[in-house]
Amino acid sequence: MALPKRLNSIALAALVMAIPATASAQAYQCRVPRASVTLPDARQDGETRQMPVTGYTLALSWSPEFCRPRQESARHARQCGGRNGNFGFIVHGLWPDGARGSWPQWCPTDRTPVGREVNRSLCMIPSTSLIARQWEKHGSCMARNPDTYLRITRILWRSLRWPDFDRLSRKDGLTAGDIRTAFAEANPYWEVEHIGLKVNARGWLQEMRLCYGRDFMPTRCDRGRFGPDEDDKVRIWRGM
Repeated sequence: MALPKRLNSIALAALVMAIPATASAQAYQCRVPRASVTLPDARQDGETRQMPVTGYTLALSWSPEFCRPRQESARHARQCGGRNGNFGFIVHGLWPDGARGSWPQWCPTDRTPVGREVNRSLCMIPSTSLIARQWEKHGSCMARNPDTYLRITRILWRSLRWPDFDRLSRKDGLTAGDIRTAFAEANPYWEVEHIGLKVNARGWLQEMRLCYGRDFMPTRCDRGRFGPDEDDKVRIWRGM
């Protein structure tokens, strides 16, 4: 389906229909606040770029590795402190892609996510500052309404099935190819070439980056998003 420059309710309905109804999201413990949460302001730290959207990237952060040096951080207490939940993968962001390795960002908007949609997203993105930043920097170039952006992100998130990463982390000689293959086997719409990984300088998994076309169906990642080669060794921190 051909999508407009910014997604609307019709495109959202089509996306819902395209996602397998039997898919299940990653299981973890999480508590959602009862009171409405207010988001902080997001500071623009780059130029405004407006351009046609050619596809999307769903960036998923491996929380145990992210929280490894941040367990006592007040700023990251919701994600890393253990009081609000124990997280595996969380959504870093849903990013629109552009042509020739560029992407739209910081599109003009005077709207901010508020109320129910923010609270419903806190088990997916357990950081109010991250929700604010992802909407301002990326979502503003995809949708006129921040609620639409958060709903689209949740639909994609909930469509994913998760292999046992604890078990996978114990595999001798674990490679990037092993991780991609395990994820593809759990998700029948996905192939290895659709699954990007980000690994830090010490060889530990930081993120998974799932590549989508304009129709929100999986597509081949470019080299920049694909990350390490299939035979490259990767370690997964289990948070212990």
